[in-house]
Amino acid sequence: MRVAVVTNRDYTGVINRFGQPYPQPPQPWPERNRDSGVVAALQEGGHEVLLCEGDKGLLATLERFMPPDSQGRPSGFVFNLADGIQGESRFSHVPAMLEMAGVPYIGASPLGHELSNDKVVTKILIRDRGVPTPNFRVMRRGSENTGDLRFPVVVKPPREGDSLGLQLVHEPAELKRAVKVIVEQFAQDALVEEYIEGREISVPLLGNGELEVLPFVEQDFGDRATRLMTWETKYLAAAKASKICPAKIGSRLATVLRDVSIATFRACQCRDYARVDVRIDRSGQPFVLEINANPSLTKGASYWLAANTAGHSYSSLINRILDIAHTRYFGTAIPQGRT
Repeated sequence: MRVAVVTNRDYTGVINRFGQPYPQPPQPWPERNRDSGVVAALQEGGHEVLLCEGDKGLLATLERFMPPDSQGRPSGFVFNLADGIQGESRFSHVPAMLEMAGVPYIGASPLGHELSNDKVVTKILIRDRGVPTPNFRVMRRGSENTGDLRFPVVVKPPREGDSLGLQLVHEPAELKRAVKVIVEQFAQDALVEEYIEGREISVPLLGNGELEVLPFVEQDFGDRATRLMTWETKYLAAAKASKICPAKIGSRLATVLRDVSIATFRACQCRDYARVDVRIDRSGQPFVLEINANPSLTKGASYWLAANTAGHSYSSLINRILDIAHTRYFGTAIPQGRT
């Protein structure tokens, strides 16, 4: 089957430079190689693969690469890895283009990305379903009434990924400055939530109807004073937190983690695959922090580590995600001979 891997590496493919640009990290991005790995895995699965940009030329590129068949039906699929280029709701831009053009793709719909990528909306949705999440406020000045919020608190932009802008604030006097950083750098209000001292667990999910819960991954902070998944602990070799998989979790707590993660997946209308991040306090109570509807699939990332622990090769994982999405659209796995 023809598969277009859509990503964002070149941020110039727009009509105008207008709106909030994709935020820059505190240091240059290390090489992640996510695109080449996925392309190679799909080629190993027997697919004809094209790597292309999720920009203004995307639909024309797809129309050339995977024109409709004689009956007007799709002749290919998109493996969506796009983060967006600029403006609001960047993660939903490529899915929205594909919906309009009638092109099937892996992962969340525009709505699913919106519900998942806005951490405040996620928290409201899951709290209404009885899923525990840290107590929080949304602030624009930092001088708002904190109510029953207990310090320390984590301050972050609610609509960004990769822990960009994340700050740990220990005293109310620091809050105004931290909120100002979010508002000025990311052009959005700040999410202020109670810091949960304890373990951090990633719960990778695979599928749609009956979800497969892959082995839990624990972020190992060692003896560090700040036990948070900051941008640095995710991407910089010198500061990177190690990972433990499978995490040592008792059976009762494991059941709770599965239940709250699946409930979060459903509440945010995710599809095909996702990763839920959870903090577990010292009493063993889990609190869902967020869900990533488009988690990193690079080798070494939590999702890949969990899948590998479950017995997947990298190629089998990528092709399994594609097969799950194909089944969601067409009711069957990719037929033999169409790869």
